[in-house]
Amino acid sequence: MVETSTEPDSELSVEEPQRGLRGVYYGYWLVGAAFIAQFVSVGAQNYVIGSFQTPMTEELDWSRAEFTAARTIGQFIMAFTGVFIGSIVDRHGAKWLMRIGIVVMSSALFMLSQVQELWQWWLLNGLILTAGSAMIGNLVVNVTISKWFVERRGNMIGFASMGVSFAGIAITPFAAFLVETVGWRDAWKITAICAAVIIVPLSFLMRRAPEDHGWHPDGKTDAQVAAGGGLAAARDFASSITRSEAVRLRAFYVIAISFGLGVISIGTMLINGQPFLEDAGYSKGFAAAMITAASVPALLLKPVWGIFLDRANVQRISLVGFLVNAAGLLAIVLTVPTGAKVLVTLSFALLGAGWSGFIPLQEVVWATYFGRRYLGAVRSAGLPIALGISASAPLGTAFYFDHIGNYNGAFLTIAALNLIGGALLMTARPPTRVERAD
Repeated sequence: MVETSTEPDSELSVEEPQRGLRGVYYGYWLVGAAFIAQFVSVGAQNYVIGSFQTPMTEELDWSRAEFTAARTIGQFIMAFTGVFIGSIVDRHGAKWLMRIGIVVMSSALFMLSQVQELWQWWLLNGLILTAGSAMIGNLVVNVTISKWFVERRGNMIGFASMGVSFAGIAITPFAAFLVETVGWRDAWKITAICAAVIIVPLSFLMRRAPEDHGWHPDGKTDAQVAAGGGLAAARDFASSITRSEAVRLRAFYVIAISFGLGVISIGTMLINGQPFLEDAGYSKGFAAAMITAASVPALLLKPVWGIFLDRANVQRISLVGFLVNAAGLLAIVLTVPTGAKVLVTLSFALLGAGWSGFIPLQEVVWATYFGRRYLGAVRSAGLPIALGISASAPLGTAFYFDHIGNYNGAFLTIAALNLIGGALLMTARPPTRVERAD
């Protein structure tokens, strides 16, 4: 059975066997596009916000919890919009979603420069910015990649998700520089313009699935498929589970809860990591550099996770990611009070090594368990659970600070929840063919 699109892409000819631009399998171009899309979408939501927290809360007289609440609202909005976005990607692909999304996202970014009231911040950053970002971000592009690659899915998602970490290397210091030189209001305007300039042309590259063009996943030729190649892709497609089937399986809920507990450290540290270091006496520049210190290993190690995911048991590899992440948080809590910058840097690098795995880990786990045919719908059905859990952590951490005066207890609690998430994932039993046929 071959997937068919209700909105075929006419820009590519079916007569071009297995090749897109410049004779390269088109899936590889999509990996590059996904890298850039995640760089922009996640960067605009999460990697810039730490640089804006102090100047905005001081000028507008907000508490840190009030400021952070925008991203908590954003997580819930991401979960809500994702339920609809996943099915659209399955049916029509990402092209028009991304075009609409960048208009919404860049408009919200630009209007943030005019914020005066707290409700405006929550509306623009929490609701509108997040909704736009959801249409160009992780769910959209990673589901697309999972349709174009099966045998090398982990590796390709690993490369594509490097864009998330590259945002920490490039966007975080860029945002800090803008805030310092032109002020936070003009910094939002510049961020909006940059996002639009990058994403609009990128949207023209997006395609739904290789079958729409008479191609095969992983770049297999007709001859290779006829000779028995591509069996993994055929099995993956034939045994795919629909959303209605998936939500009746225990594994669906275990995976959603586990990764919800696993990723809570990312949003928490991106928002609160810089203020945490500044409160401990470190300079603003060093605090921003620590987000970069976490982002470098998160960038470089993603393909490594992908290689292991294509060759080893996905549950065991995932457990390693949860353990490394928890160890990084513990190390940060222990080293920051010492004032030893080298140890602090190494601790953030360890945390980044844990972060590096979460996107490829969860994307490959979902695709491995439930198949690629209905993956967008299945993944999006799990978002309210996973994001509902992770949404509470940044706000809870900020409330903890406002009442206790430090972040230590909150960070240690998140480390413990990481361990619980990893242990829970190990109990997820892959659906059998019999279960999928129910």
